[in-house]
Amino acid sequence: MRFTQAIVRPPAANFAAGIASAIGGGGADVTLALAQHARYCAALRTCGLQLTRLAADLRHPDSTFIEDTAVLSAGAAIITRPGAASRLAEAAATLESLRGFFGTIHEIKAPGTLDGGDVCEIDGDFVIGLSGRTNEEGARQLAALLTNLGHKSVVVDIRASSTLLHLKTGLSYLGDGVFVASADAPFEDALKRFEVIRVSPAEAYAANCIRVNDHIVIAAGYPELLAILTARGYRVLELGMSEFRKMDGGLSCLSLRF
Repeated sequence: MRFTQAIVRPPAANFAAGIASAIGGGGADVTLALAQHARYCAALRTCGLQLTRLAADLRHPDSTFIEDTAVLSAGAAIITRPGAASRLAEAAATLESLRGFFGTIHEIKAPGTLDGGDVCEIDGDFVIGLSGRTNEEGARQLAALLTNLGHKSVVVDIRASSTLLHLKTGLSYLGDGVFVASADAPFEDALKRFEVIRVSPAEAYAANCIRVNDHIVIAAGYPELLAILTARGYRVLELGMSEFRKMDGGLSCLSLRF
């Protein structure tokens, strides 16, 4: 599927006050984060996308991670219900921005929680991750909605992993039956039909990359994965992601692409 649109939201001035785990460490430089976000947006345009830019939101320091607020399929948008209490209201702005693009919009309801970062699309089918942010009821609701829309889905429990905040922290789909996954990610059963490029523990962060039309966008500073993808003939764009990594975010987190 070729993407034509993306919705993005720049980091707010209080971005560094967002949620950060011990893995990310926190302490983001907001000025550098804004510069990195601008280069991210430029890369999406290079890949052929038109951007809808939402205003930065001081009420929600994590709101630049807009992926968590919706799951998009060919026929409908599904507004999520983020698992962190401080992020519950973020989805309202996403809902309004999607009305102009999707005629059908569904919403995850309480007591379900669901972060979009826990959902990976595979050529029209979906993998849903149970995590600290996505609970069983949220996964059940999403699976039911996807079934009604004609999509298959499988649920993977990642709650025992100390290195995965979200499913897509350690998993990316490149298309054509190929995944990138972190070395210790528990995805064997869900991915047994596919080819999996495993990144080394030292390059675990690079497992969160994105296929955008004819390009693969990866975080800069991971030469092993860069070499693998380049050798396979992929057109690779590298982007600095240091400040988003500090706040547990990755490349997929920063946009909704459709």
